[in-house]
Amino acid sequence: MRGRWARVHRPPRISLARNAGYKATASAAPYIRPMTDLQPNAPAGLVEKTPLERYVAPAKPSLVGMSRAELAAAVGSVGVPEAQRRMRVDQLWNWIYARGATGFPQMTSVSKELRAALDERFTLARPEVMAEQVSVDGTRKWLLRLPGENQSRPHEVECVYIPETDRGTLCVSSQVGCTLNCSFCHTGTQRLVRNLTAGEIVGQVMMARDRLGDWPGGRHVTNIVMMGMGEPLYNFEAVRDALLIVADSAGLAVSKRKITLSTSGVVPNIARAGAEIGVMLAVSLHAVNDELRNELVPLNRKYPIAELLEACRSYPGLSNARRITFEYVMLKGVNDSLADAKALVKLLKGIPAKINLIPFNPWPGSRYECADWEQIETFSEYVFNAGYSSPVRTPRGRDILAACGQLKSATEKLSARERMALRAMAMTD
Repeated sequence: MRGRWARVHRPPRISLARNAGYKATASAAPYIRPMTDLQPNAPAGLVEKTPLERYVAPAKPSLVGMSRAELAAAVGSVGVPEAQRRMRVDQLWNWIYARGATGFPQMTSVSKELRAALDERFTLARPEVMAEQVSVDGTRKWLLRLPGENQSRPHEVECVYIPETDRGTLCVSSQVGCTLNCSFCHTGTQRLVRNLTAGEIVGQVMMARDRLGDWPGGRHVTNIVMMGMGEPLYNFEAVRDALLIVADSAGLAVSKRKITLSTSGVVPNIARAGAEIGVMLAVSLHAVNDELRNELVPLNRKYPIAELLEACRSYPGLSNARRITFEYVMLKGVNDSLADAKALVKLLKGIPAKINLIPFNPWPGSRYECADWEQIETFSEYVFNAGYSSPVRTPRGRDILAACGQLKSATEKLSARERMALRAMAMTD
């Protein structure tokens, strides 16, 4: 370990052969996503994708993800007088978000009549867990089923839990697929099917706490990062509503200081995120000039680096105590030179920032390689000596393709029978 920065261990080489490195249990089996869900590389000029579907609410909607106002409307719809609604909402909020109730019979402080009425009209359903993978390092990845516009064709997203000695971080998705097409990110190769609802976003947190035995108190899930599938700021309202529920001190109670929203640079919504949500901000930067960033993050053609950094400088609440994290994936021979490090420091001058260096996680078909470890060290040391915290993100979950940029990946194409068999092995009781 160097005296000036903590060096992480070199990641082991991981085989991408079928089932390599999987730790499976009776209720946690490996799954591999078929390549038929992926689209070919998007055209070079494409900046954003259009959703293919819209959300269609089920006949019995879940109360999970409803705000206090929406819960008040829900109890009002089953006949609760207006004078009693605030009290009933407080009861429901506690049972749903503080205690993690999965069924109305558990709500013993609520009258039997109201429980029965709610049970007829609503559920407390979370996203359905289709499969769970457990990495050798303890990282967990869940494949979650969500309804499609065509009820016979549901969709799937992934959610990842990363345990560490001092925290447990849950990586949450905001879209089925992604609006963007960043060239180094496997999720960017997928179609944008639709945005998730606030309930589906909150439901990922509820599901994780269910699976980890984390009720009450949230001892395992202490931090939330909106860094899963999708671009959160292209699903702004749902992400905002979900994170305000997650941060509510009377329920899930995750501090806003422990919630981080990551964006590729949707400039118009950065200020809104600070003003209306108030969580920590992370920006996927990855390049120090527009020419390269146009290739790595095509959204840069719409919102170039100068506009992005101006939005960062104006981020509400920005201070040395509330720094912006700039994410920088280390690509061999692309953006990893000492000259790039010097340009990065110059570019971010005056912005309270932490620079998170991310060793690239290869995925099948990628044209990039991870920077050499010695080069990453040199880059990090220069940034650190310039006055910026520059941790190198420890690669986690590579054996289950749960690492950064790999969500909903496919290692090879499976037959329908093989996929069904794998999912059947991982079905929950």
